[in-house]
Amino acid sequence: MKKLSYVVAGIFYLVAFSISAQEETPERAPGHYNQSKFKQLYEEFSTPNTYRSASGAPGPDYYQQRADYKMDIELDDKNARLYGEETITYYNNSPDDLEFLWVQLDQNVRAKESKSPLRNGNGVAFAYTTGDFAGQYLDRPFDGGFKIQHVKDANGRDLSYTINQTMMRVNIPTALKSGGQTSFSIKWWYNIPDHTVNRARSGFEYFPGDGNRASGEVASLPFLLEITM
Repeated sequence: MKKLSYVVAGIFYLVAFSISAQEETPERAPGHYNQSKFKQLYEEFSTPNTYRSASGAPGPDYYQQRADYKMDIELDDKNARLYGEETITYYNNSPDDLEFLWVQLDQNVRAKESKSPLRNGNGVAFAYTTGDFAGQYLDRPFDGGFKIQHVKDANGRDLSYTINQTMMRVNIPTALKSGGQTSFSIKWWYNIPDHTVNRARSGFEYFPGDGNRASGEVASLPFLLEITM
């Protein structure tokens, strides 16, 4: 009985000590703890390594990836469309083997199924005119976004790919070794938005008196954004 009492007392002591220690532990306030406008930035700088020195300058193992683009572009003014076929040659200058590549598809913010209007919305206005309400909520959404027709390797074989909003992952059948290069082609088209209606950064403005469209930033083309091991 005495041994059991000692054990129970010991457990009670450990539990009490644990609770006491937890109560004494100060809670760290959320957010950035550097609130001084005059504090030096030593704690915010990345740890220096062989790729970047402490000053941010390139180190002895610094590298940059390279991508060359060859594009054939057709502007269909009658239907306000842009057609393109491009070949991308990618050079892996990193020390890592790469299993897939990422291609940026900026025009997909204008796709029918795009989540950008929901994510970047300005909320609901206090009041609408009938025309504004109908234009914002009852009109069919603009059919923008890239229509990818194919992604092929240098030998014309189909490559598998996955599109997630403005990103397209292109899978490489064989890992791209460090120092190697690979080429693949993408065929695509998209409807050019009327920037006076959709407030697009790139697009056209139609002038009925002249029967033509004047374009600002005409094109947003697929380009290689980054690599992932």
